Amino acid sequence: MAVILNIETSTDVCSTALTSEGMVLSHFEDFTGHNHAAMLSGFIKGCLDRMNEMELKLDAVAVSMGPGSYTGLRIGLSEAKGLAYGLDVPLIGVPTLELMSVAVMFHHDIDAESLFAPMIDARRMEVYTAVYDMGLNTLLAPTPLILDECSYREYTDMGEVIFFGNGSDKARSVIKSQNARFIEGISPLATDMMALSDRAYSQRDFIDVAYSTPTYLKDFQATKPKNLII
Repeated sequence: MAVILNIETSTDVCSTALTSEGMVLSHFEDFTGHNHAAMLSGFIKGCLDRMNEMELKLDAVAVSMGPGSYTGLRIGLSEAKGLAYGLDVPLIGVPTLELMSVAVMFHHDIDAESLFAPMIDARRMEVYTAVYDMGLNTLLAPTPLILDECSYREYTDMGEVIFFGNGSDKARSVIKSQNARFIEGISPLATDMMALSDRAYSQRDFIDVAYSTPTYLKDFQATKPKNLII
C-alpha cells in the first residue's frame, strides 16, 4: 500500500499521521486549542523523520477538506499543497464528515443498519451535517442545518441514527427520538483518515494542487440557511 501523510486541521484539534499498509507508522495530535500554525509544521516533520528512519518513500499527501474553521483548514491545506508540490506527489482531499463517520464505525459497536449523522458546530443552533449509511453512501449530502425537534425525522423513523461531533450536544437537547443515539468525544483525527486516503489513492482520486479549496463554515453561515425539515 501507499505511504501517505495525513493532515487534519478542520476543528480545534491539530493532527498528522503517517500511514501505510493499514498501519499508523507515526502520529501527532494537539487537543489544547487553535494551535495549528504553531504545531503543524513540527508534526509534519516528525512524521517525515519517521518515514526516513524506516527508509520509506512518500506516495501522497492527504488533507481534510472540511467543513470546518477557516483558519485551521487554510493552514492545513496550505501545508499539504506545499508538500505535494515540493515532493512531486499527488494530493488527496478527504471530506471531514466522512472521516468522522469512519472513526465511529471503526471504534464503536455499530449495527449494520445504523445511519451516521456527523455534526460540525456552526454556532447558535446551526450545524453542518450529512447522513451516511455503513457503506458511506450519502443519504443526505453535506448541508447546513438549523436544528429543531423535526430535524432528521425522516431518518430516525427508519431506525437508529448515530449523532456525533462537536455539534451533537445541542442536537441532544432537541432530538428526542428513541432511535437517536449520541456518541461523545468524536473529533476528526488524522489517524482515522487512513481508510479514506488509501481508497482515494488506489482509485487515483486526486485533487488539484493549485486550485483546490476546502469547505469553510463561514461560507455557508453567510448564506443564512433556512430551517430544514428533513
